[in-house]
Amino acid sequence: MDWIDAEVEAPLTLRVNGVPHSVRIDTRTTLLDALRERFGLTGTKKGCDHGQCGACTVLVNGRRINSCLSLAMMHADDEITTIEGVGAPGALHPLQTAFIDADGFQCGYCTSGQICSALGMLEEVAAGWPSHVSGDLMPAPPLDLGEIRERMSGNLCRCAAYPRIVAAIQSYAASREGEGA
Repeated sequence: MDWIDAEVEAPLTLRVNGVPHSVRIDTRTTLLDALRERFGLTGTKKGCDHGQCGACTVLVNGRRINSCLSLAMMHADDEITTIEGVGAPGALHPLQTAFIDADGFQCGYCTSGQICSALGMLEEVAAGWPSHVSGDLMPAPPLDLGEIRERMSGNLCRCAAYPRIVAAIQSYAASREGEGA
């Protein structure tokens, strides 16, 4: 069989925000395009489409990824969380509330990616994963300004709301520490 005649569509079920979504999909479709165009989950934004801006960040099995760089077919057995699964109007996630309180957004285009990335980043810190700026590789790194800035550096904000984004993350992280999380 010639590769031009090969089947390019296949059935796929993705578990997104706790809900299974079944479709027949072109095997070359990115996770980002499947979320937005096939499942109507438009909170995840298409920014650069090259993995450089972070607007498309989602959580896959709790880890942050750029959904524009990942094929949907790769995630059939994964739990995918988009911004729609983080919180909802009237029931916001505490990090979303921290972004509002700190005015951690301007136009809002990058906000969903910033929030998903921050949630993944905070889990990385909690697991003790060092970053490029971590002073020591053995103990869990302190969540200071340098750590937050380094770990969030893959998420761009066209409006330059970085100080407020960092303040929102710090506020949320401090509230988690107060709860013993």
